[in-house]
Amino acid sequence: MISRKSAVLLLILFITPVIIYLIWPSDESRIRKLFRKGAPAIEREMLDDVMAAVSFNYRDEQGLTYLSVKEGMRKVFQRMDNIKVEYEITGIDVTATTATALLDVRIIASYGTDTGYFMGDAAHPAHLTFFLEKERGGWLVTKAQGMQAAYH
Repeated sequence: MISRKSAVLLLILFITPVIIYLIWPSDESRIRKLFRKGAPAIEREMLDDVMAAVSFNYRDEQGLTYLSVKEGMRKVFQRMDNIKVEYEITGIDVTATTATALLDVRIIASYGTDTGYFMGDAAHPAHLTFFLEKERGGWLVTKAQGMQAAYH
C-alpha cells in the first residue's frame, strides 16, 4: 500500500510533463512571435531589435550577409519615415532545427514628401520566403528570398 504522500508525488510526476507540454510554446508559435515582434521593430526603426531576429550566419543568393543587411536597414531607416508593415504568414514548415516561413508583405513608407508602397502594393503583396534555424536558444532568419523582386 502506498502512502498518501507517495501517491501525491507520483501524481505530480505524471501531471507535470503534461502541463509543460500544453503550456510550452511550439516552434511554429515561436516563429510567429518572431515576425510579430519584427514588424513593429521595423515600423519604429529599431535597428537592434530588427537584427535580433537575424542570424550572424545570414547569407542569401544576392551575397548579403548579416552586416550588409544591417547596413542596408540602417540606410532605409535614414531615408524613410512613417513605415507601416502589413504581413500575413501564409505557411510555416518546421523540422527539428530548420524552418521555412512564407509571408505576404506590404510596406508603405514616406520618402521626403512622397508616401507610397516600398514593397508590394494594394493589389499584390510581395511573396517572401524566410529560412530559419534554431540558434542561441531560438529561431533566427538565415536567408530570405523574394526581396529583390519585391522592391518597386
